[in-house]
Amino acid sequence: MIDLEKTAFNIRRKIIEMLVPKESHHIGCSLSIIEILTYLYFQELNINPKDPKDKDRDIFILSKGHAGAALYATLAEKGFFDKSLLSKYDTEGGVLPEHATAIISGIEVSTGSLGHGLPIGCGFATSFKNDNKKNKVIVLMSDGELNEGSNWEAIMFANTHNLSNLTVIVDCNKFQGYGKTKKIIDLSPLSLKIKAFGWNFFEIDGHNFKDLKEAFKEVENSKNNKPNFILANTIKGKGIKEFEGKFESHYKSITKDQKKRILYNMEHAT
Repeated sequence: MIDLEKTAFNIRRKIIEMLVPKESHHIGCSLSIIEILTYLYFQELNINPKDPKDKDRDIFILSKGHAGAALYATLAEKGFFDKSLLSKYDTEGGVLPEHATAIISGIEVSTGSLGHGLPIGCGFATSFKNDNKKNKVIVLMSDGELNEGSNWEAIMFANTHNLSNLTVIVDCNKFQGYGKTKKIIDLSPLSLKIKAFGWNFFEIDGHNFKDLKEAFKEVENSKNNKPNFILANTIKGKGIKEFEGKFESHYKSITKDQKKRILYNMEHAT
């Protein structure tokens, strides 16, 4: 039995270890999705690190590609590649750029330009449905990413074509690149909008494994042939007190001394 809390802690710690002092950014948006990624890769997704291109695998797309550090750390923890490769994150000549890249085992598509992940996910889901295959498609997006019109086109497409094999998770950490999401473009009432577009809608605590389990159980038990939308309320910078709920954690890098202190505090938190 996998200890999800311990696994999430290990991934969160690994992210801090990866960061290059005064260079690496997108820390807060990586830390907000750790529990989501942990649940997906260690409980939900049908994937095999030893056969990452298995034709029967589920598809995961990190549409918010700027949180690539979180995905790299999760894939390494799952065994897609040796953890030593994480030392090449965000380094000159390294193979792990800040934005998720498909040259890495286990990553389906390179992402970073927001608004692309869900349309690609719709393509995968349509293909599987047309071929009567059972592969699931899960797309993890940011809340600010819902500003992109391409996502709303994809939302309409998914309903029209009854893509019940498609699940979207929105990392709702309440911030985007220019400030608070609500102040840039207010998404409310999001639940009513998504339901009006013909999707199943679920709202959860994105850091709570019980909530995640129950949401995916409801998705699995749903028989109405609709695509699924999970709004996961999260905290930007989760797990690092000085970053939690802070807009600046999107762009701010850390110093060598901060890195050392954060890792020490994480190890001695209990």
